[in-house]
Amino acid sequence: MKRIIVAEDELAIREFIVLNLERAGYNVTEADDGVVALHKYENENEDFDIAILDIMMPGLDGLAVCKELRKKSSEIGIILLTAKTQEMDKISGLMFGADDYMTKPFSPSELVARVDALYRRVAIAQMRAENNFKEEISLGEFKLNLRSHTLLKKGEIIDLTHVEFRMIEFFFSNVGAALSRSEISQHVWGQTRLGDEKIVDVNIRRLRMKIEDDPSKCKHIITVWGFGYKWMN
Repeated sequence: MKRIIVAEDELAIREFIVLNLERAGYNVTEADDGVVALHKYENENEDFDIAILDIMMPGLDGLAVCKELRKKSSEIGIILLTAKTQEMDKISGLMFGADDYMTKPFSPSELVARVDALYRRVAIAQMRAENNFKEEISLGEFKLNLRSHTLLKKGEIIDLTHVEFRMIEFFFSNVGAALSRSEISQHVWGQTRLGDEKIVDVNIRRLRMKIEDDPSKCKHIITVWGFGYKWMN
């Protein structure tokens, strides 16, 4: 089953999301605030594939829930719901481990397209793990295991979100090649991504903090000014 938990305190918006996702074939669990969402995640034995979290919720907001969910699982896909005025909150959410965000208001088609794209990435990762794939890419001090969805640096595990894994996989498959922000966005989020490439820069910054010895002097993820990024070994 394709399972999603939706945390949104505004009833009309929550019902809109639930209705359209159920029509698209998803099994949806509702929560009207962040505390309830975490409780259901932890105590109802639901194996959720995706969490959709409104940033502005009373009590425990969406950013806090995102942070807690990412601590508990690197597998779950996370989408944040934001207002147009919440630019810094979008960036904070991505730094906390969210995979994507949607700005209100949004159409049913955009909602389902974004969720479908994220679910495909989650499902592929789960399939690789379940089928015990043994593919591994080694580059210098790094080893990327496509079966376990893990990255090792000098033998130490670096925790990656789905987005970060997809970026590293793309870089490792194109060592030394300059990859445009558009190419990276398309590879990571698919063609349903609506052209906002700033999210690429935010995730690159987060990835550099995890893999570079000194993020202010990058040796591996190199900026190609006015274009994108490339991986140097």
